[in-house]
Amino acid sequence: MADQVHKPVAKALRSIAIVTHPKVVEAASEAVQIAGLLGEAGVHTAHGLLFDETLRRRVKDGEFDLLIALGGDGTMLRAGHLCGPINVPILGINLGRFGFLMELHQRQWHEYLPRLMEGDYWLENRMMLLAEQHRLGEKMGAWDVVNEVVVSRGQFVRPVSLNAYVDGRFLTTYVADALIAATPTGSTAYALAAGGPILPPELRNILLVPVAPHLSVERAIVLAEGSSVSITVEGDHEAVMCIDGQVPVGLTENDRVDVRAGKHTIQFVRFQDPGYFYRNLTPHMSQRNLTGGPR
Repeated sequence: MADQVHKPVAKALRSIAIVTHPKVVEAASEAVQIAGLLGEAGVHTAHGLLFDETLRRRVKDGEFDLLIALGGDGTMLRAGHLCGPINVPILGINLGRFGFLMELHQRQWHEYLPRLMEGDYWLENRMMLLAEQHRLGEKMGAWDVVNEVVVSRGQFVRPVSLNAYVDGRFLTTYVADALIAATPTGSTAYALAAGGPILPPELRNILLVPVAPHLSVERAIVLAEGSSVSITVEGDHEAVMCIDGQVPVGLTENDRVDVRAGKHTIQFVRFQDPGYFYRNLTPHMSQRNLTGGPR
């Protein structure tokens, strides 16, 4: 597996942050139990809600060697935004419905945390994207991306016209509800629901997937590693940009969204062998069909 480290990690874990999703009722009590077990092993811990600004600041200041996220895939996304830019590994414990990104189920952490303390795990490296919004030659903002950048229509139910350029060369004009630029991690999220392919997590390619295209290129496109994409809004129809399902950012005519591989990498703690991804595809897809999607 390219860019993966599949061997025990030698670094001793002295301090671990434990974050919980505020809407998962049992998460707080699980966090207390986990903190107790780690404390008995001599590990300093702090636990709280994922959105607790004090705890987030401590994570950003480098106080912790690792972060444990309790929740579902949405929790892992937000933990990735927090930890990716500062190279803090994340261990996901699934208390949600789906958990494609999670490593452990709720009932498993008692068994696996001792292995964590012994360094008996490996770190899976996943690419992040960097998205930038430009207007009239001025950069309006920049965002780190875990799953996807979506440029889409606004509240009016009509398609938008989007010009796409790959490495500065015109690709096509999409007339669609949206255009998704996704990471391999995001290939199992919105891009999958829109009919895109599943990419293995170790790849560093951008996936382009149109949503409900009309008289446009209908198929998803996997860009070469290192390629970037620029998406320009054509016409005065309302358009928005959304990063990983967060609050949309309004776009105006001729606004440009540039998407390329970011300099940051998310590190997920794994106990399974690298073949876990393919082995888990069928169970995860079956679960998606039963639950209607990730939490």
